[in-house]
Amino acid sequence: MKIIFRANDILEAHIISGMLNSQGVETYVGGHYLQGAVGDLAAMGFANVFVADEHAELAEQLLQDYQQAEFIDFPLADEEGLAPAG
Repeated sequence: MKIIFRANDILEAHIISGMLNSQGVETYVGGHYLQGAVGDLAAMGFANVFVADEHAELAEQLLQDYQQAEFIDFPLADEEGLAPAG
């Protein structure tokens, strides 16, 4: 197993894990229990996403594509306060 992504928190780790899983790359998210040891403060840097060594290259490419993706801001409503069709 190889750490493919060091997340800021457990939620980010699961988002990345889900994205990789949806592309056929099996993952393991570690750090659930370490985060709770810190207490009420938001723990950072404890959550990691692991993949099998043989899937590391594909996972790294998928992560690179994900991190370079452009954010598209869709309007929630038009000038009259109506949601756009479609």
